[in-house]
Amino acid sequence: MELDQARAVVSKQHRAVLATLRGDGAPQMSPVLVSVDQDGKLTISTRQTAYKVRNIRRDPRVWLCVMPDSFFGNWIQVEGVAEVQELPEAMEPLVEYYRSISGEHSNWDDYRAVMPKEQRVLLRIEPTRAGPDRSG
Repeated sequence: MELDQARAVVSKQHRAVLATLRGDGAPQMSPVLVSVDQDGKLTISTRQTAYKVRNIRRDPRVWLCVMPDSFFGNWIQVEGVAEVQELPEAMEPLVEYYRSISGEHSNWDDYRAVMPKEQRVLLRIEPTRAGPDRSG
């Protein structure tokens, strides 16, 4: 599967399971909402204190299984390399992330005020491989 095809799926299907690597090499998996930013990177909002952030800081390799809302149907796996974008630089990308998944917020000032309180960060993932290329 071409990476642009994977981006197109993620732009419509936001539910996913993110896998990162623990220090002992075992996977740590988290249900997430994922989107695509203007640079073609996959984005996920999370808290700075989350295990996935700690794992990514140690080893930036990540894996996503992206699925439709109904769970069954068109799913893909995406591999990539993640970076952690922190506030204040992450504020407008967090707004873009929210808009791409949920549309307009009822009060953007409130949204922006909550981000530092929740210690929000944005994971930005550069896809390196995607599939499946066939069903089986």
